[in-house]
Amino acid sequence: MKLVKPKKFLGQHFLKDLQVAQDIADTVDACPALPVLEVGPGMGVLTQYLLKKDRPLKVVELDFESVAYLRENFPQLGDHIIEQDFLKMDLRQLFDGQPFVLTGNYPYNISSQIFFKMLDYKDLIPCCTGMIQKEVAERIAARPGNKTYGILSVLIQAWYSVEYLFTVHEHVFNPPPKVKSAVIRMTRNETKELGCNEQLFKQIVKTTFNQRRKTLRNSISLILEKGNPLSADPIFNKRPEQLSVQDFIDLTNRVEEALNSSAAKAE
Repeated sequence: MKLVKPKKFLGQHFLKDLQVAQDIADTVDACPALPVLEVGPGMGVLTQYLLKKDRPLKVVELDFESVAYLRENFPQLGDHIIEQDFLKMDLRQLFDGQPFVLTGNYPYNISSQIFFKMLDYKDLIPCCTGMIQKEVAERIAARPGNKTYGILSVLIQAWYSVEYLFTVHEHVFNPPPKVKSAVIRMTRNETKELGCNEQLFKQIVKTTFNQRRKTLRNSISLILEKGNPLSADPIFNKRPEQLSVQDFIDLTNRVEEALNSSAAKAE
């Protein structure tokens, strides 16, 4: 069967370097024994090494040409090739509700959405590895005070320990992307609950970073009225990239308390 032609609208860049593929596959070894779900296998360059791991493997692929290629060249996958859009799947149905490792050479145009979905299923995904755009990997792994520290950094690091593993250069892909890539691993930390209103936490993180050049006093006014006594606290002189995950949790609790107080007064 002829090779699959990369499709720009699907963000496809097929990895050619077998050593890099092997190295990516080996990142799942940090979470032994668990089943593996590969997103976007394409022509199976990573799949071939994951199959050697001797554990349950399923692959999800949206591109019908790639699905046909996989069925012809990897008959051992059988009905474990899922022809669906990963972003629309109910992941609880995959391995009978059992935890699994998420991995892949992720399409660059939806990598952030993939990780937001991972967070929605964080209790099912104790480990996530794979290759993404270098800039996004740096953002996920960034620490407070770094200019790349942002929404993804805080929301993911609240639940996962992040390792930036290695950089991958453009020439090992067909077609070569215009950016460098990187391989990361995210492993669930010990956090079971944040200790705050999680919806408000996400709202505060997204609201403040969407206006990251402003101090918290100005950006958070979309949630908390400017005249609220809480906004006089020195923390509101800071910008969001200066706050740790724990700082955001503490801030969320204080904002919720202030909102509840305002609501009580209004009644």
